[in-house]
Amino acid sequence: MLGHALLLATATYSVLALMTRRRWRHHAAMIPSPAPTAAVTVLKPLYGHEPRLYENLRSFCRQDHPQFQLLFGLHSADDAARGVVERLQREFPALDIGIVIDARSHGINLKVGNLINLLPQARHNWLLLADSDIEAPPDLLRRATAPLTDGSVGVVTCLYRGHAVGGVWPQLGSHFINDWFAPAVCLGRSFGASRHSFGATMALRRDVLTASGGFEALADHVADDWWLGELSRRAGFRTVLSECEVSTDVIETRPSDLVARELRWLRSIRHIEPLGYAFLFIGFTTPVATLGWLLSDGGTLALTLLLSALAARLMLRFERRRTVMQSLRSTLLVPMRDSLSLLLWAIALAGNGVRWRGRPMKIAPTAPRFRS
Repeated sequence: MLGHALLLATATYSVLALMTRRRWRHHAAMIPSPAPTAAVTVLKPLYGHEPRLYENLRSFCRQDHPQFQLLFGLHSADDAARGVVERLQREFPALDIGIVIDARSHGINLKVGNLINLLPQARHNWLLLADSDIEAPPDLLRRATAPLTDGSVGVVTCLYRGHAVGGVWPQLGSHFINDWFAPAVCLGRSFGASRHSFGATMALRRDVLTASGGFEALADHVADDWWLGELSRRAGFRTVLSECEVSTDVIETRPSDLVARELRWLRSIRHIEPLGYAFLFIGFTTPVATLGWLLSDGGTLALTLLLSALAARLMLRFERRRTVMQSLRSTLLVPMRDSLSLLLWAIALAGNGVRWRGRPMKIAPTAPRFRS
């Protein structure tokens, strides 16, 4: 009985995840780019030099939008990212590109501290927050800010796909994003889930930020992106998932760095949605389906469920592969990726310690409070 239950659960999940992910991509591709609306300030917290920092920041300089400001925040004048920003200032002299250097941290979350330092220099009331490792399509500002014309919308968040920069470990990291995270978001959205806000790229108006308690309310919290969306929802605004996808680099070449990153994500999810977290293992198809098969009677039904689960899982991996060889090499990592995910899920069931950019942090057990 247990074996069949595991097989049924993971097979159903895998098939639905594949279907909704494909439907989401088709839907997004059919929506034309909207006309630009209000002027936008892009807030970009930076820390150190990353392998594709220039390419990623440059993608924001090439936005198809008539009026926008780019603000880059650093905690130190000798930060290696400063040279990249200055290069872009020389390359795009007509753009409004600014650097804010401010050592104040305001709390344990240095990214949020950076945003607090940037905000006073923002010229426009529409804001777009984007991580340093994000590569944006040219129409990102148009698409991500278009829903803000509706006063009931608080935060617009963008789905993202992983782009591996390096060898096996970055590839495994990108698989986590592309094969589990993104399909899970699409599946949840198809069932009406709306409590999502991803810090990779978010848009909001200044009045929404103020009504939500400002960045200051998030300074001592790890999951600042989710809490920003949640506080805006508590203030009476809706969260919208944009049809525009961005790309995020996965650069962790050491297993310890990748594990630290994914444990931070998983423990954050567990604290935010403890009940939902308990069932996340169903999405780690390969080991769960194998265990279900071993616990089953091995009959026709069990075999059908096993093959359905594995086929849907492999089809998720095959999507967007350019060549057969790429698909085959990528497929060989699927059992390793799913097994690692299941192991990290189990480890993250306990504890609230995480590491971010090498710094130990603890996930706050309570919701953010407004700071006066």
